[in-house]
Amino acid sequence: MTFTAEQAKAAFPDEVVTKAVTRLVRVPGLDKPVALITLDNGHDHTRPSTFGPQGLASLNAALDEAFAAEPAAIAVTGKPFIFAVGADLSGVEAVSDPALAREIAETGHTVFRRLTDSKIPTFAFVNGAVMGGGLELALSCHYRTLSENTAAISFPEVFLGLFPGWGGTQLLPNLVGPDAAVTVIIENALNQNKMLNVAKAAELGIVDEVLGSADFLEQSLAWLAEVVNGEVTVQRREIDRGEAWDNAIARARSIVDGKTHGASPGAAKAVELLELARNNDLDAGYAAETDALAELLLDDTLRAGLYSFNLVNKRAKRPAGAPDKSLARKVGKVGVVGAGLMASQLALLFVRRLKVPVVLTDVDQARIDKGVSYVHGEVDKLQAKLRISPDEANRLKALVSGSLDKAAFADADFVIEAVFEEMGVKQQVFGELESYVSPEAILATNTSSLSVSEMASKLQHPERVVGFHFFNPVAVLPLLEIVRGEKTDDASLATAFALGKQLKKSSVLVKDAPAFVVNRLLLRFLGEVLTAIDEGTPFDVADHALDPLGLPMSPLVLTQLVGPAIALHVGETLHAAFPDRFGVSENLKRFVDSGKTAVWQWDSSGKQTVDPEVAALWQQGDKPSTAEEVRERALSAIAEEIRIMLDEGVVAEAQDIDLCLILGAGWPFWLGGITPYLDRTGISTKVNGKPFLAPGVASVPA
Repeated sequence: MTFTAEQAKAAFPDEVVTKAVTRLVRVPGLDKPVALITLDNGHDHTRPSTFGPQGLASLNAALDEAFAAEPAAIAVTGKPFIFAVGADLSGVEAVSDPALAREIAETGHTVFRRLTDSKIPTFAFVNGAVMGGGLELALSCHYRTLSENTAAISFPEVFLGLFPGWGGTQLLPNLVGPDAAVTVIIENALNQNKMLNVAKAAELGIVDEVLGSADFLEQSLAWLAEVVNGEVTVQRREIDRGEAWDNAIARARSIVDGKTHGASPGAAKAVELLELARNNDLDAGYAAETDALAELLLDDTLRAGLYSFNLVNKRAKRPAGAPDKSLARKVGKVGVVGAGLMASQLALLFVRRLKVPVVLTDVDQARIDKGVSYVHGEVDKLQAKLRISPDEANRLKALVSGSLDKAAFADADFVIEAVFEEMGVKQQVFGELESYVSPEAILATNTSSLSVSEMASKLQHPERVVGFHFFNPVAVLPLLEIVRGEKTDDASLATAFALGKQLKKSSVLVKDAPAFVVNRLLLRFLGEVLTAIDEGTPFDVADHALDPLGLPMSPLVLTQLVGPAIALHVGETLHAAFPDRFGVSENLKRFVDSGKTAVWQWDSSGKQTVDPEVAALWQQGDKPSTAEEVRERALSAIAEEIRIMLDEGVVAEAQDIDLCLILGAGWPFWLGGITPYLDRTGISTKVNGKPFLAPGVASVPA
């Protein structure tokens, strides 16, 4: 079944149509022409080609034309730098009719399978970004070439709460083997949508030949001729359908259980379909994909995933409340106060992205040397991995220096402090800096919880102080909370946003409020979990109570990652500001004072148990709660805190809360951050009397 052009337009009237155009190309060495189909949505490379019903109908018509010509081969390629990146998500989120959902699933299979079942050899010339349905289209062809400069190769569906539903779960494992398919479809997707590079795609056997980008199409056509003439034989690997398949599926289940805790139906369905692919029966496999896709296209989890996708790909690129970018000042040199691990990570990020001089300072030469050495070592690692050239490595290392004298900051345009998290220390640092730097130089703080306004209050120029809060690890987490103090001016704020963009971070404007967004919310729900443990709830019950949300890690493991001392400090800051909602656990104090860093310990088999020394020092009451009670308590607290934050104007809208949790805490796309989940489950209405989002946004009930 396929859409007619009229049906397709009626189904997705606002679709940005990717048109498929067939032309016959003469290739030396072939008696017949090659039917070359080019995919192009008529936009520049910033708008990748996608498939909606009209795009699929156009491809189907192009295939009709190609087959009618009885060519030597049929090849599909894309517009410059883009092959295709999958389904038209803007249309998918509007699907509410089960019959339409099924027709979308069936049409993709029907059109793509024409290439698989063709008696004429079919080729995909993957000339650029290829993801999702675009990769499924390429896999549907008999042979594949890949341009050496392709930047994005992935199956992102499981990341969004879906699965590759136009043949991906059936074709990939039967081409590259089940274990490699698990890596690409499940493991990479659940690892923040990790991309394949060209070398890895070739190593796995996803593509048959990697060719230069300058004359990629000409080389691909020449290679096609060699294949058609029998001069080149493409070898396919043997697929083990026995123990290796069993092991791959077991690994897939382990990854999905560990990452989603059963909260993502798309991930679970991907495992089922990969197991089904063992039979290598496309009729059965495609029918199962269609059934599952038709169901999941209507699922709230997918709506939340698409809501998250839009936040990250649209809202994050146009930060709410950011001043006009024309006000931003140029940054030609950066100063970093401190040379510890966080400061050194910041120095590395600045020098890599800005390629300007970066100078670190600290209280003694040994610390400075250690910080500079860290940056140099990380640059050397990048060179060893061939991510940068030896020349670039030398240039970057030459840009990083250290100095005991803050006079080294005299010509710096941007100075960020990453020193001990204590107000008096930070005020002293800024006070000293002001006597060295120009009045226009931005003074930024990486504080995780302290008041930016208070930090700037004793300065002659408080208007140039801004919060610039990164998340650890700096190189991985993309969020940057940019905090406007009471006197921060537009030029300083605009410079901060421009710098965040240069650093390739997603910036969110945050009001100067205790712990800002991410830490405030994480400490609110952590506080409820700790209180439940203090009252007598077993550690494992309380720590795993939130597993049904599919969060990246449990509260106690998160505490171990960020450091219990830091969690305690932020908690004390919030308690001082909001004593009625943020308590301070005496047990956590004892835990930190003891020098312990983790509640849990793991044996050689991976079994998790409470550290006996922690259990001995933790004084518990006799009023335990169930996991359900802890979960409801924690979620109700988060719902209350979000409403208070929105009423206080900490961020512009609920969408910014979700964006912060997705990008700064790694909360799953298919959860939608948090507010869609709280709305869907009715918790926001129960606690606050109304949902956070308008009806129809991320499938919020009317």
